[in-house]
Order: sequence, then C-alpha cells, then structure tokens
Amino acid sequence: MNAADKALGIDLATKIAGTVTLFKSMFPAARADLRPWAADADTRSLVDPDSIDLSFSFPGVNRRIPSRCLLVQIRLFEGQAIGVEMAGFGFDGKQWTYSTIQEGRFAGDRLPPPEFGAAIAQFCRDVLALFRTGC
Repeated sequence: MNAADKALGIDLATKIAGTVTLFKSMFPAARADLRPWAADADTRSLVDPDSIDLSFSFPGVNRRIPSRCLLVQIRLFEGQAIGVEMAGFGFDGKQWTYSTIQEGRFAGDRLPPPEFGAAIAQFCRDVLALFRTGC
C-alpha cells in the first residue's frame, strides 16, 4: 500500500520519513515517491495492504547506480515489520530483487554491482531496525 496512505499516525509517519532520510543519506540525488502505485481500482486490488510501499528514482544515467527506479516494500505482520523487499527497474523493466525475508539474496537477470548491492542490503537492515524501535 502506498506509504502516503499508510502514514496515518505520528509513529508510522515518522518511520516512513526516517526511511526516506536513510535512503537519501546513502543516495542524495534520489527522489522519493510515497505513492508508487496508481490510484485506479485494478491496481489497488493487487496492492498488499500489509506493506508500506515507496519508491526512489534517480535522475540521468549513472554507472554506479544501474537501476533508474527502486521499489521498496516494508512487509508487516500484525503491525510489525517482518522484512524489506526491493526491486530495481531500468528502462527495460525489472532488473533484480532483494529480500531480507528470503535470506538477503539478490535475484534477477541483471544484478547490481557489489558496492551498490552492499548499500542496498545495509539500507534494508537499517529500515528494519528503524521500524522495530519506538519513536
């Protein structure tokens, strides 16, 4: 579910803002989107209500950052964060996925370079730590 739609209380809104701050501290040029999903009924029927979804896009072409857009899904169970899943997209579609739920491994046709992958893995760990603490 779009992060903007989930940010109903101060605690969750603060954690979502903290997620954006964490990502931008690693990748200052990134642009955050708290509404990555379209508002039409067909799209909404496919969206997981037990996730907080946001995306980050990168302007221009950067060899260090092979993906133009990253979708971040913070998975919840009974209101608690249980994992973070990410997917990297380029001009030609989905390139890779990463999940803390599935042993923290990258999968896909075009995996990110090691330095970028390490930063993504660290970001996911930091997001989980953020969501598992109080404000």
